[in-house]
Amino acid sequence: MIGLFKLIARAAAAALIIFAPTSFAAAEAPYPNRNLTLVLPFAAGSGTDTTTRLISKELGVALGVGMVIDNKAGANGSIAASYVARSAADGYTLFVTTNTTHSANPFLLKTLSYDPVKDFTPIARTGDLPFMLVINPEIPANSVAELIALAKKEPGKYSYASGSSSAIVSGATFARLAGIDLLHVPYKSSPPALTDVIAGRVSMMFVDVTTGLPHVNAKALKALAVTTKRKSALLPELPTMDETVKGFDITSWQGYFGPANMPKEIVARLNAEIRKIVERPDIKSQLAERGMEAFSGTPEEFDAFLKEQLVLWERLITDAGIEKQ
Repeated sequence: MIGLFKLIARAAAAALIIFAPTSFAAAEAPYPNRNLTLVLPFAAGSGTDTTTRLISKELGVALGVGMVIDNKAGANGSIAASYVARSAADGYTLFVTTNTTHSANPFLLKTLSYDPVKDFTPIARTGDLPFMLVINPEIPANSVAELIALAKKEPGKYSYASGSSSAIVSGATFARLAGIDLLHVPYKSSPPALTDVIAGRVSMMFVDVTTGLPHVNAKALKALAVTTKRKSALLPELPTMDETVKGFDITSWQGYFGPANMPKEIVARLNAEIRKIVERPDIKSQLAERGMEAFSGTPEEFDAFLKEQLVLWERLITDAGIEKQ
């Protein structure tokens, strides 16, 4: 019997010798050692989706892992935001989002299932996505002034679609500052909203350049102005809304977040790689072609910017007279 116990003990010791190095190696494997999932609050084909796919491809190469894009559109981006906020803070689930979820929603929605500051770790801002006003080409207007004149002549006839908070706030701000009556038609994301503007079921829309420009180039939509106070370097030929509607200045930003309390070394690694990608001339050029003005900064700068944007978007929404839904 004693001999049997000795044999069992020796076998167990051998097993420990064989498996211990493997387990130790797995525990000590450097980040990242498996695919990353990038959660997006908008549908495939949106501006955020298009630009993220370009950046994430390069990020995957830099990190040596695969990148999985998970589009969770709906509820003004709240579905995606809540999902990431409740994910493990290990750097394998990230959130690529805009001012919709992290600047506007706190002042647009009565019930918010996440806190844009407390529930997330800012990683890197990746740039701005300028918006533009587009209309169905059958509408007899070639400028913002002509569109306003038409809307004043027939109050309630014209409508605007929205697929994001930027579009909601832009439409309401336009109506208030121009003194016109516009019907708001909300959508889950920009692509289906644009489809209805192209079909003439909705009159107009404020849309990110990335999503709208291909349809403008194809003459399926007519672009009248950009929403930024200064002319966009991406569309220098387009006037600004402010040239006709004084005080109009709305810009959408984009960036990477993780769940709250991510390890600082992982945040630093991701920030460094994202910044190198965004600052590459070839990537900047490709993003510009997709309607994005690319630039970045430190996590601390992004955190400070986020808090400033919450103040700005609260004012924009309050001034536009938008009630929480």
